[in-house]
Amino acid sequence: MDTKAAIIALMSVWGVGTAACLPAVAEDTAIEDEDSDNQLLNTVWVRDQDDSASPGSMQIFLSDGTLVTDSCWETYRLSKWQQVSETSISWEEDGMTINADISSLTADELVLSLKLGSDVLEQRFVPATVPTVCPDMPR
Repeated sequence: MDTKAAIIALMSVWGVGTAACLPAVAEDTAIEDEDSDNQLLNTVWVRDQDDSASPGSMQIFLSDGTLVTDSCWETYRLSKWQQVSETSISWEEDGMTINADISSLTADELVLSLKLGSDVLEQRFVPATVPTVCPDMPR
């Protein structure tokens, strides 16, 4: 055992390196408190409709500005998103900005009105139930 490895082993035994095992603590509680009031954030929102083309479609708006989009049949997508106002959000998808109005937001439902050119598409979401498993793909 070389000297460097011996020093690291001793430091581990003495507990010097144990800080990495401690849980992370939020650095800015004001931002964390503000985000915790926003029901849109950090919830797995699953489409509330029988859409056989893409079952299990979901969106997760993370507080760090990342939007996770996924379904049982498609590869997940990570996009940047932002809350433009209390009733409006936008995100990037395939080089385009998608704008959406938040028509309704409660602990039990999210309704988005997506502005797609001259069309408006309403999407309804509910919080995912845990556990959930995607159905088997037809062969």
